[in-house]
Amino acid sequence: MNLRPGLLLALLLAVGAAGVVAGVMTGSTGWADLTDDRMSVILWEIRLPRSLGAWWAGALLGMAGAMSQGLFRNPLADPYLLGSASGAGLAVAVALALTGVSPQTSSLLAHVGLTGIAFIGTLVGVGLTLILARGVEQTLRLLLAGVVVGVVLNALTGLATLWAPDILRAMQAFLLGNTGLLGWSSVTVMTACGVAALLIGLLASPALDALTLGEATAASLGVRMGLVRLLLILAFALATGAAVAQTGIVAFVGLVAPHLVRTVCPTLHGRLIGLSAAAGGALLLAADVLARGLMRPQELPVGLVTALLGGIYLLVLMHRRGAPKR
Repeated sequence: MNLRPGLLLALLLAVGAAGVVAGVMTGSTGWADLTDDRMSVILWEIRLPRSLGAWWAGALLGMAGAMSQGLFRNPLADPYLLGSASGAGLAVAVALALTGVSPQTSSLLAHVGLTGIAFIGTLVGVGLTLILARGVEQTLRLLLAGVVVGVVLNALTGLATLWAPDILRAMQAFLLGNTGLLGWSSVTVMTACGVAALLIGLLASPALDALTLGEATAASLGVRMGLVRLLLILAFALATGAAVAQTGIVAFVGLVAPHLVRTVCPTLHGRLIGLSAAAGGALLLAADVLARGLMRPQELPVGLVTALLGGIYLLVLMHRRGAPKR
C-alpha cells in the first residue's frame, strides 16, 4: 500500500488530533464529566498539556529516528544510538542518589529539576561518544563508540542504584517512561526543540538522499560529510534529549515510526522526517491513552506499552519478510 505524502500527513495529523481529544476526555478515573465545574481545571491544566506533550515527545523521537537511520544507513538505528538515553539515565540516578530523596518525594524533585538534569546527561552521553569516536568522520567508529558508551553508562547507573536503593522506584518510573509530569512548560520546551531539530533535518535532507548512494558518491556530489554528520547528530541529540528529559526512556517509537512511514509511503528524507514526526506523535499519544485506560484506575508506564506494541510490530514485520515466497 502506497499513499501520497500529503494524504498520509493529513491522516496522521487527524489521528493525532483525535488522540488529543481522547487524552483530554479520558483518564485513569474514567471519562471526563463535563457538567462538573472542577473538571475544567483537570482538562486544561493537566490532561491537555499531558496529551500535547505526549504527542510532541513522540514527534521528537520519530524525527530523531528518521535522521539517525538515514545518517547511519541502518534501518535498526534509533534515537538512543549514541549514548543519549544512557547519559540521561545516569544523570538522573546520580541526582537522586546525591539528594538522598525517598520515593515519596522523588516525583516533586522530578517535576522541578530532573528534566534539566536528564537533558544535560543526554548531551554528556553524546559528547563522550563523539570524543571516543574522535569526531564524526567514520560512521562505523561512531556506532561502536555509542555502544561502548551506552554499556559503561548503564553500568554506572546500576552502581548508583545499588548505592542508594531508595531511588529504585523513581528510576524505574524514568526508565519505563512517564507522561504524568508533563505540563505547559514541557510542551513549550519540546515545541522549541522540535522546531529547531526539524529545520536542521530538512536542511540536511538532500545530503541524506545523496548518502543513500554511498559515502563516496555523496562526497563526489559535493556533500560535506563531516559537517552534515555533525549537524544531524546535534539535531537528533537535541530532539532525543528534549523527549527523554520530559518523559524518560520511551522504547521503540523512534525505531517504528520511520518504518511505518517507509512501508506505506516510500519518499525522500525531507518528507520522511516530517512524516516520521507525525507518526511518532500519533503512536506515543495512542500508547499514552491506552496506558491510562487498560488497568484503570492504575496507570501503566507508557514506555512499557510502546515496548510491547513496538516489539509485536517488529516480530510481525520479521515474520512477513522471512516467510518463503510461493
